[in-house]
Amino acid sequence: MYKILISGGGTTGHIHPALAIAEIIKKRLPDTEFLYVGTPDSLEERIAKREGYNFEAVTVTGFGRKLTPQNIRRNAKSAVNLIKADKRSREIIADFAPDLAIGTGGYVCGPIIRAAAKMGIPTILHEQNAFPGMTVKLLSANVDEVMLAFPDAAERLSRGVKYTVTGLPTRAAYYHNPHKRLDAKHKLGFDDSITILSFGGSLGARTINDIAEKLIQFEETMPVKVNHIHAYGKNGAETFTKNLTDAGIDYNGSSRLMIREYIDNMNVCMAAADIVICRSGASTIFELQALGRASILIPSPNVTENHQYFNACVLGKTGGGVVLEEKDLSHDNIHKIVSELAADTEKIRQMEKDTRSGFEPGTPEKIFKCVEFLLNGRNIA
Repeated sequence: MYKILISGGGTTGHIHPALAIAEIIKKRLPDTEFLYVGTPDSLEERIAKREGYNFEAVTVTGFGRKLTPQNIRRNAKSAVNLIKADKRSREIIADFAPDLAIGTGGYVCGPIIRAAAKMGIPTILHEQNAFPGMTVKLLSANVDEVMLAFPDAAERLSRGVKYTVTGLPTRAAYYHNPHKRLDAKHKLGFDDSITILSFGGSLGARTINDIAEKLIQFEETMPVKVNHIHAYGKNGAETFTKNLTDAGIDYNGSSRLMIREYIDNMNVCMAAADIVICRSGASTIFELQALGRASILIPSPNVTENHQYFNACVLGKTGGGVVLEEKDLSHDNIHKIVSELAADTEKIRQMEKDTRSGFEPGTPEKIFKCVEFLLNGRNIA
């Protein structure tokens, strides 16, 4: 029986890949014992425990980059926490005695993977974004393997770092989606018309809500019929539907609109879509590639290293997505792009082919091959 330590924290973008990797291993080595390491009273603690994983906590806090009195105090506290985190990480590793340690990013991933490497434990990092995060950049030279979701990330690693492009581990529904486009439209209650899907994540994105609100009104004037699915998120709950109502849009009574706070059947909605308008988190990019969907990508400017822009460029370079930074965004250019695409289904289908061309097939097998080699250097099966 193998013992594997996994760590990733802060956001679901780090947590879900960590759990997906654990599931890939568990499917092939069901007797494996796992320990999830994250920060205390955190999102990763709640999710990992809910999924049945044993959990240990290490207190780590981030450093502020701007020189302000508040950040000076914050950084002093973070430095003390980092010293304590190294000691705590070593204790956890000594007690659990893992055969392998896997990190997927976030502050907590740094000290635990660094300690594992120093203690002679085989180590793997997985980078979800096209622009590697700070943890991966700092630790990549010290681990045994870096697994990359996107080939572009390799250009931003230090020379000599051992890496494998595996793709992003995600839900099986996106690898083998059984829903054909027309079937998915009908399942949602739509006809065969061009269908637009827009969303900004579980919390919502004010920019995308604003774009969607005006676009839904604009669609009433378009010469082609359009179905529209939009998720406004928690932060748009009080304003989005009210604004539609004030604009005279009967979103509840329309057979062409599906307006929700949160989409819980995203694989069906994305399968139904001809055009997707969204942010460009790593998981979203991978899902677009897996299903092969044309997109208008609006990267969040409020993320570390502007990594969503680099993710979006993965599809922008192939022609599969139109990349619009917020500084270049206007209702007029969105309406123009949507109008042109809605009138040219051949262009949409070509964008879909271009998007699909970047999909990394066989992600679970590639990830397990890396794990398998470091566990014992030979085939386990």
